[in-house]
Amino acid sequence: MSKISPLAFIDPEAKIGENCEIGPFCFIDKNVEIGDNNVLMNSVSVLYGARIGNGNVIFPGAVISAVPQDLKFRGEETTAEVGDNNKIRENVTINRGTAAKGKTCVGSGNLLMESVHVAHDAFVGNDCIIGNGTKLAGEIIIDDHAIISANVLMHQFCRVGGYTMVGGGTRFSQDIPPYTICAREPVAYCGLNLVGLRRRGFSNELIENIHNAYRIIYQGGVPLNEALQKVREEVPASPEIDYIIEFIENSKRGFVH
Repeated sequence: MSKISPLAFIDPEAKIGENCEIGPFCFIDKNVEIGDNNVLMNSVSVLYGARIGNGNVIFPGAVISAVPQDLKFRGEETTAEVGDNNKIRENVTINRGTAAKGKTCVGSGNLLMESVHVAHDAFVGNDCIIGNGTKLAGEIIIDDHAIISANVLMHQFCRVGGYTMVGGGTRFSQDIPPYTICAREPVAYCGLNLVGLRRRGFSNELIENIHNAYRIIYQGGVPLNEALQKVREEVPASPEIDYIIEFIENSKRGFVH
């Protein structure tokens, strides 16, 4: 049975799962679906179009599924979807989608720290950490296991690869390749995220192969298509090396150098 404060407002059309805790002064709009075992602390707003999975903890002041801050939005039916077992800290805002993609998605097992903003049509994968005050613009993509530090500004349409570390205060308008550390002003490739890779169980041999792939890509003086072909020829094949090649080949905004 759910524990709902009498000081919370829940629209009769909202769907609330089992064993949820909903604190005082929460507002839950119509066309909202909330799964089981969620905790909504006081003053959480869950607005039209929200879809929330199971086992999430949402801290005071968070706003899920607000209308997007996009002048092209014309009131179309869209959603903001949150997976399972996320921690969404104070004053986080997750806007719903627009006609561009129809939904904003935050996966499962993420930590979104205080005052993070996730804009319309963004996609955040699984097991990511997003630091205090970081702002994610519209239609961005963050792959699984990425760490984005505090007060980072991520330009619209950019992609952050998996297992990355983006330094605090960084602002960037190009893609961040997987397995790397990127930071400084202007933003630059700073090497591999060695601590993160070792914590995730990457072997020394695999880390060395990833390092060699980036050594070839970043060596300079060679056209990118030739560098990627050299990676294919000289670095032992693996899903991780394929991921790097696919990421760079499909980068629409270019990647951080």
